Amino acid sequence: MARMNMIQAINSAMDIAMERDPKVLVFGEDVGYFGGVFRATAGLQKKYGKQRCFDTPIAEGGIVGAAVGMGVYGLRPVVEIQFSDYIYPAFDQLVSEAARLRYRSAGGFTAPITVRTPCGGGIFGGQTHSQSPEAIFTHVCGLTTIMPSNPYDAKGLLLSAIEDDDPVIFFEPKRIYNGPFDGHHDRPLTPWTKHALGEVPEDYYTIELGKAKIVRPGDQVTVIAYGTMVHVCLAAAEESGIDAEVIDLRSLLPLDLDTLVASVKKTGRCVIVHEATKTCGYGAELVSLIQEHCFYHLESPIERVTGWDTPYPHAYEWDYFPSPYRVSQAIKKVMED
Repeated sequence: MARMNMIQAINSAMDIAMERDPKVLVFGEDVGYFGGVFRATAGLQKKYGKQRCFDTPIAEGGIVGAAVGMGVYGLRPVVEIQFSDYIYPAFDQLVSEAARLRYRSAGGFTAPITVRTPCGGGIFGGQTHSQSPEAIFTHVCGLTTIMPSNPYDAKGLLLSAIEDDDPVIFFEPKRIYNGPFDGHHDRPLTPWTKHALGEVPEDYYTIELGKAKIVRPGDQVTVIAYGTMVHVCLAAAEESGIDAEVIDLRSLLPLDLDTLVASVKKTGRCVIVHEATKTCGYGAELVSLIQEHCFYHLESPIERVTGWDTPYPHAYEWDYFPSPYRVSQAIKKVMED
């Protein structure tokens, strides 16, 4: 076991995948010699050569389109979209081609591609480097959508994604990329990031896609989150003094509905937290599902804590970013109803 942050765990996963399977390729903008803007691909080109880890033009549609073609012919591309804000030019390739390929060919072809992309705010990236577009992709049949919250899960889930025969969108919350310390200044970040650094096996392992994880057992209220918000919710549960059960979804599609339903039926109360904007956010789907499956067990209305319905503001980032205080207030509110 080694102590890793998420960047190191993701790098380790790609290294192992490339070593185990010569059909695995890594490409994207600046991922080769430079090692990626966040250094997630550092050292891979030097180790595996320019044919297996290479730079591309700034053309997201071309990156994903090429990956789909490679996947059809037996390769397993792992592509990086430098920021999830820039994934939209590749939307048609993902939705109309990659996601539909198995269906439209009656199983004759698949698109075993993994699209990695940093998402979310917390680094003062402003409106064009802080978006959380995960809900858009969960609406698309044929795409798997993953967002880990810690290094151990990031490595195991990424290896499973690379080995999957269908396309996977792998969102990486950049706020917790470097663990609880700023990699450039070695200064503590917000206290709730203390769980973003952890013990990770250095060798191969996988985590099944589509399985949630209870990261804090509790009996009074269920708090559902994913990505960076898992850490916010853990801090909020401690602040509130309430026996909250915190569930890390890990996989947004497929969704581990059984774990959520069992928890809410036990606690009778539910708070849903995500960083993306509220209207038509992924939390809306979770509210609907829990209402459908747990209606007679609910003791109070389901609460949502989310980002605001505005472009991500640079100057007021921490007012936008859901905080432990906002989550703890929601936890207390559902207990009072």
